[in-house]
Amino acid sequence: MAPALAAVVFLPGLAVGSFLNVVAARVPLRRSIVSPGSACMTCETPIAWYDNIPFVSYLILRGRCRSCGASIPLKYPLVELASALLIAACALAFGLSGQAAVAALFCGTLVAISVTDLERRLIPNRIVVPAAAVVLVAQTALDPSPEWAIGGFGAALFLLLAALAYPAGMGMGDVKLALLLGAALGRTVPVALMLAMVAALVPSVVLLARHGSAARKMRIPFGPFLALGGVVALFAGDRILDWYLTFL
Repeated sequence: MAPALAAVVFLPGLAVGSFLNVVAARVPLRRSIVSPGSACMTCETPIAWYDNIPFVSYLILRGRCRSCGASIPLKYPLVELASALLIAACALAFGLSGQAAVAALFCGTLVAISVTDLERRLIPNRIVVPAAAVVLVAQTALDPSPEWAIGGFGAALFLLLAALAYPAGMGMGDVKLALLLGAALGRTVPVALMLAMVAALVPSVVLLARHGSAARKMRIPFGPFLALGGVVALFAGDRILDWYLTFL
């Protein structure tokens, strides 16, 4: 059942990824995500429906605009593919359930936030705050427990203290993203935070090796690392946490 469901939701997942591209591009600019329709960013020619099929059109057009031949950024098909794979993974892991729907919303939000943070060093309130509220309410409704609220506000407080201690390395957008992570993950949110910090050490060490003390002024977007930790914790957080607790 679950593998078949994952296969069924893959194609709609590509469409969700196409929508997330629109969200990531327009929400930070406070533009409507409904209108106008998609257009080439170079020649501004409206994109026909047959050139706007998620992922497939990119392959058919070989990554070029049909009208002007300008290169289409690779991020668009990558976001579509990542979204589809994550949504299929949610169906595979949780089956046809409310938990799968919440997990898919969580993953989609993480994809959009990762794009905005990488491109603009920004985690938009208009994306993360509503998503955190919806996820918190949904998780509490599906599994009535204070775990989700405690996880959300606890994770947000943890990163808030980190941001106050080191403002150059942490932003308030990261704090609000931690709220979303905790609301979705509950008791496994420490796994997400730990993995994010470990993963962020890699580019930090590289920058320090290449630029020395000047690297301290180079800000690395932390949102994508939090998103990575969140995805890993979503699918394997319980196993990782249980494995860790066996050593205590």
